Amino acid sequence: MQQLPVLRRLLRFWLLCLPFSLVVLLSSCTTSRVRQQNTMFRLDGTMADTSKLRRAVNRAERNYVIQPNDYLAIRVYTNEGESIIDPNGELSFGAPTGGGSRQAVGVGRQQAGASRGGGAQNGGAEFLVQNDGIVRLPMVGDVKLSGYTLLEVDSVLRGRYNEFYQQPFVTTQVSNNRIIVLGAVGGSSGQIIPLANDNMNLIEVLALAGGIDGGAITGAGTGRIGRADNIRLIRGDLKNPRVQVIDLTSFAGMRKANLQVEPNDIIYVEPVRRPFFEAVGDIAPLFTIVSGLAGLATTIIYLTITLRRDN
Repeated sequence: MQQLPVLRRLLRFWLLCLPFSLVVLLSSCTTSRVRQQNTMFRLDGTMADTSKLRRAVNRAERNYVIQPNDYLAIRVYTNEGESIIDPNGELSFGAPTGGGSRQAVGVGRQQAGASRGGGAQNGGAEFLVQNDGIVRLPMVGDVKLSGYTLLEVDSVLRGRYNEFYQQPFVTTQVSNNRIIVLGAVGGSSGQIIPLANDNMNLIEVLALAGGIDGGAITGAGTGRIGRADNIRLIRGDLKNPRVQVIDLTSFAGMRKANLQVEPNDIIYVEPVRRPFFEAVGDIAPLFTIVSGLAGLATTIIYLTITLRRDN
C-alpha cells in the first residue's frame, strides 16, 4: 500500500510529459519540413542534381492518357523483346526505315520531314489516334486506344498481336509536341499538355493545366496553390538543362521573361508552403503511435495500482 502514492506520481508524471513530447515531435517535423520545402529544382548558382527532374518527367509520361489526334510510335518485337538485344526478328512495320517520314496509318497520308519531338525515334512508324479514339494498325486492324495510359496500351496491343506472334513485346511512345507541367499545377504525377499550335505561350499552358490557384487537382480550388513569382521553365538536355525563372506577379516580370514555349519544355510551378498543415500531415502517423503507447502504458499502470490495492 505504501507504493500507491509512488505509482500515482509516476502516472501523473507520464500524463504531464505526453503533451510536451508531442509538441517536441511536432516542432521537429515542422522545422525539417520547412527546411526541405519539397522544392524539386532549387537554383543555388548552379543546377542541382537533376535525377529528381528525370524521375518526375518519366512518371508524368507513364501516366499520360492517350487522346484523339495523338501520334503513337509503336514497335512490336517477338520472343519477349529478344530482338531489342539481338536485331534478328524485328517486325518490319516497327523498324527504323531511315529518313524521318511519318506514316499516319488509317488516314491515308504521310507527313514528310521534321520530327515532332517527344522521344520517338526518327523514321519509326507512327500511327494517328483518330477522333473516335481508334488507331488502325497493321495486321490487327482497328484498335481503340484513346483513354489508356502508355502501359495499358502496351498490354492491349500485346494481347492483340499474341494471335499472330509468339510472346510479343510492345513498346509505345507518344510523339506529339507537348509540354510537361510539374509542381502545384501538375498533380501528384504531373500533366502532359499537347501543343495545339506552334505559338502557344506559358500562360496558355498554365491555363490548360488548371491554373495556379489550387484547382488543378480537384477542380474545386482545394489543390496546392502555386507561386506566381517562382515559375521555372526548363529546356534542353535533362542532364544539363537551361532554366529560366519567371515572375508572373507583375507586368514587368512578364515583359522581362520569354514566355514562348517549345516542344518538350518542362514547366515547374513551386507550391506555396503551408508548414503547419504539412507538419500536421506528417505528425499524424507518429501521433497515432504515441497515443497507442500512452494508452497502453496508462492501462498497465492502472491495472498495477488496482491489483496492489486489492492485495
